[in-house]
Amino acid sequence: MNLAQKLPSPGGDPPPEVLWLDAALLVINKPAGLRSLPDGYDPSRPYVRALLEPHYGRLWMVHRLDKETSGVLVLARSAESHRILNTQFEQHQVRKTYHALAAGCPPWEETTVCLPLRPNGDRRHRTVVDHAGGKPALTRLRLLRRFPAACLIEAQPETGRTHQIRAHLASSGLPILGDTLYGAPTLPGLPLQTLALHAQALELAHPETGLPLHLAAPYPPAFQSAISWLLSPA
Repeated sequence: MNLAQKLPSPGGDPPPEVLWLDAALLVINKPAGLRSLPDGYDPSRPYVRALLEPHYGRLWMVHRLDKETSGVLVLARSAESHRILNTQFEQHQVRKTYHALAAGCPPWEETTVCLPLRPNGDRRHRTVVDHAGGKPALTRLRLLRRFPAACLIEAQPETGRTHQIRAHLASSGLPILGDTLYGAPTLPGLPLQTLALHAQALELAHPETGLPLHLAAPYPPAFQSAISWLLSPA
C-alpha cells in the first residue's frame, strides 16, 4: 500500500512516507509538524496513529519524535512486537542517529556532551542543564559539514531526555536553526520555517526475526533546501 496516496496531509505538508512495512512493524518518515501523540488540548488535531490506523489497523507507539522533528518513527503492529521493541529501547539496545543544522561552527570534529537535564517547569516547556537536580544525559556529536554561518551535525543520544539534543546543542553554543525556544538566531533569507532536526536513522533488532534492521529516512524538502541555501555563494 502506498501511504502517500492514501493519507491526508497534516497541515498541508506531504503525508508520511513508508520506510518499512511487514506483519510486525510499520516505519514512517514522519514529516515536521505532525504530532506523534494526541494534542492534550485539542485531540482533533492530526497525529500519527489517527492517520495510520484507518489503513493499517491497530498500531502501538514504540517511541516518539517532537512535533517539529522529522524522520524515522517506528510503530508496532502487534502487542508482542510492542513489548519486544519497548524492551530494546529501555535497555538502550537501539541506536538513534539525528542530523541537525546548527548555528555557528564548533572547533571540534567529534565530542561528547554529558550534561544533566531537567524540565524547567515553565509554560515554554524548555529543558535546562541542572548539575544539581538534573537527570544524566549523554549525546555524542560529530561534525559532518561546515558552512559559512552554520554546520551540519550528527547527534547520537545515549539517553532519551526530553529535548535532549536541542538542549545539549544550545548549551554547546550551537542552537539548531529554527529553534527559537533555545535561542537560535535568524539567518536572513534562509528557506526554513521549522526546526532543522531530522531523525536520520535508527538501528534495532527485528522483533520477530531478531535480525539487525537499519532504517534510514531521507531529508525532507525543507531540510535539503536549507542545505542548498547554506552552500550557495553569498
